[in-house]
Parts: sequence; C-alpha cells; structure tokens
Amino acid sequence: MSTSNIHPMASEHLPRYIVAADGSDYLFTVMAVFTVGLILLIGVGYFTLHALPERMAHKNNHSQFQLVGILALLALFTHNNVFWVAAVLVAGFQIPDLAAPLRAISDAIRGLGKTEDQGNATPSERAPEPTPHPAAATEGH
Repeated sequence: MSTSNIHPMASEHLPRYIVAADGSDYLFTVMAVFTVGLILLIGVGYFTLHALPERMAHKNNHSQFQLVGILALLALFTHNNVFWVAAVLVAGFQIPDLAAPLRAISDAIRGLGKTEDQGNATPSERAPEPTPHPAAATEGH
C-alpha cells in the first residue's frame, strides 16, 4: 500500500487480521466457517430433539408408535410444542390393554361351549373315540 491511497484521517497501522497484504480477511473467514458450523450443529440438535419421542416409542416397542410419529411430525411442521409434549407423554406411558382380560374370558367361555357341544354333535362332528389296542382285547379271553 502506498501512502497516496490511504485517507489522511486513517490510521497508519491496521492489525493484520483486518487487512492482509493480499486483501483477504482472515477473521471474517474464520467467523463465517464458525457460524455455518454452529448453524448446522443447532439444526442437528433440533431434529434430534424432535425425534426423541419416536425413538422412545420404538425402543419400548410401543403399541401407539404411529400416533407418536404423527404427533412428532405435527410438532415439527407447526412449531406447536403441545404436539411434541403429547408425543412424549404417549411414548413414555404404556396405555393398559383393558380388552385383553375380556378376550381371555370370552375365549375360555367359547372353549367351554365347544366341549359341552360335543355331546350334541353328529357322529361326524364328534371327536373320534380311542380304539383299544388289539393285544389288550385278546388277553382277556
């Protein structure tokens, strides 16, 4: 730089990180790389946090896995935290299966009905009677 290009009010000495000899700005380059890296890191953290309910439900083999996924997706697209909190709550607690005991009772009652109906069934529907062993029949005579 020649002295004729410098403004008369400008400082004679500028730090190396502000103006380098080749015109590049090292501080700007470092801060641009840092900012892009930080934005990517925040994005990965954001998506990891949004996937937390789905991972919880998948790990526990949850019966409401699809509901948790839909709630998490709604939270992601609408930026409404209520959906995400609902997804975490649904993934965190197993909803008890109240129909299973009733199904077991009804299956047991159906099984009782089948054994009682054997007496009224036609000969083709009845269970076959066990045949005696031929050696046991000849021993008694």
